[in-house]
This record gives sequence, C-alpha cells and structure tokens, in this order.
Amino acid sequence: MQKVISAVVALLVVLGSLPAFAEASPPSEAARKAELSAAWQAASTAGSPGPTDVSLIDQAMLKIPAGHFFVPKAEGARVLRALGNLVNDASFVGLVVGTGPNDGWIVVIRYIKEGYIKDDDAKNWNADDLLTSLKEGVLESNKDRVARGFPEMQVIGWVQPPNYDAATHRLVWSLLAKDKDEPASAAKSINYNTYALGREGYFSLNLLSNSERIAGDKTVAHGLLGDLAYNAGKRYEDFSASTDRIAEYGLMALVGGVAAKKLGLFAVVTAFVLKFAKVILIGLGVLGAGVFNFFRRKPRGDATDGQA
Repeated sequence: MQKVISAVVALLVVLGSLPAFAEASPPSEAARKAELSAAWQAASTAGSPGPTDVSLIDQAMLKIPAGHFFVPKAEGARVLRALGNLVNDASFVGLVVGTGPNDGWIVVIRYIKEGYIKDDDAKNWNADDLLTSLKEGVLESNKDRVARGFPEMQVIGWVQPPNYDAATHRLVWSLLAKDKDEPASAAKSINYNTYALGREGYFSLNLLSNSERIAGDKTVAHGLLGDLAYNAGKRYEDFSASTDRIAEYGLMALVGGVAAKKLGLFAVVTAFVLKFAKVILIGLGVLGAGVFNFFRRKPRGDATDGQA
C-alpha cells in the first residue's frame, strides 16, 4: 500500500456541495496529516489489490488488473475527505489507484441512477458545436469565480472529442482547460471522462491525469471501462419500455450540462490548495460531468509525513 500512497497522496478530487466546502474551516496541518494517515490505513485494509473482481453495488462487476488497487466506498470517501474534499455519498462508489512507482493517476467511480439514457442524439451531435457550448458555459461560470476571488478558467479544446460506441454503450470525452492567466507552457491537468450506460442509469469512471501523461494514462481509463460488465438484468439491452424509468435527458447531456442542471449538481466554481496539489473544478452546472483540473507537484522533503 506504500506505493499506492506515494502515487496518489498528492491528488485532490472535489465531489460534493460547494457552499458547504467554502464554509468549512481548514483543519490544522497536524490534524490533516493524522486523518490522512488513518484514512489510508483503513483503505489499505479494506481495499483489494489486482488481479481481482469487485462488485460495484448491485449493478456490475469490475475487473481490477494487476498493478491496480480498488478502494471501496466508505474508505475511498474518507480518503477524499481527508484530502479536503466533500463527497456525494449518493453516487460515489469507490476509487482505483495505480501501485506502480511511476503511476500518477486516480480513477473516481460513481453510479448515477437516473434511469435509462436514450442515446439517439449521439447520431446528430457535432463536436465543434459542443465545444463552443462548453466554452460559453465556462465564460458564464467565470462570473462566479471572479465574485468568489478565484482565477477565471479557459477551455482550450478537446483532449478526446465525444465518442460513443453504440454497440457497447460506452461514452468517452475529455477537455483541456486551464487558469486563464496560467502560462501556456505549463502542464495542463486532465479529467478523462468515461461512462458505461446501463438499464437504470450509468457508471462514470473519471481518470485524473495531466497533459504530459494522458497519452499513456488514458489506456488505464479505457481498460477499466472495458472491464466493467453489468449484471444480468441491469444491462442497457435489458431495458423494458413498459416498466422502466427513462431519464429526463439524453446522452448529449452527459457532455453538455443539461444533466447537471436537472440533478441539481454544482452551479458555481471554486478552488482549493493543499500542500501537495492544486485542484480546480469547473462547475458541473455548466459542464455536466464536470472537469477536474489538477496539477501534481513534486512532494517536498516532508511529503511522506502522514502516509501509511
């Protein structure tokens, strides 16, 4: 587990209610390190190293390959909170982290039970139009950022234009974004978004990486997405129009933001700085699935303090 901690202790993931996040008083450094250590100890005990299969609630099974480590919901949520984040307990399922000495990614798994997502609109969407819509949304959200004293954000372009596989009901997309005043040469943080549609909702497996590593790291996201299998009766093709609930939004909303508005998710943008990481979240009220923007820094000399 030491390798797991070394790879991901610098990562910060924001998953929850921003107003509460803004109001919380930061813990002391000593208290933060103590809780982080305890959280990783609990994760190392409860987690499952690959290769193994893990059950994702009552919906699916996920193959965890060698070199990966799965942290279940309670312990994963505690780790995220120990890093200063809020977690949506209704959707959060767990974490997957790499155990290799050079791994610097983390995958956040959520399940959103909003009903059957119709995928007809995937036939008609245009990546350029979607990108324009997202850029306009960020410009609007920047008003909140400025009012709250945070730097404005800028969407640069696609890392991965939206791609939907109708045969497997998998969606992948990723944006490149940065602080507006950030140097163009700086490494850009990446949230590589992948989704697996099912009968009653969808899994979101979002990989956090950066622009210098994403070319290699995205294979992790695609591998996990391909290794997720819905249980019999929960698969997309098991849908029954006569009995099942249909979501109020279609597939495009997972990229364009309508889903977030309907689900009452984030409506503003915030930022939080920890000792080892800087993370910026573009509000889900604008981007739907959201964009996690983190920059991993080399740990300082005391970076191992508080690790388990």
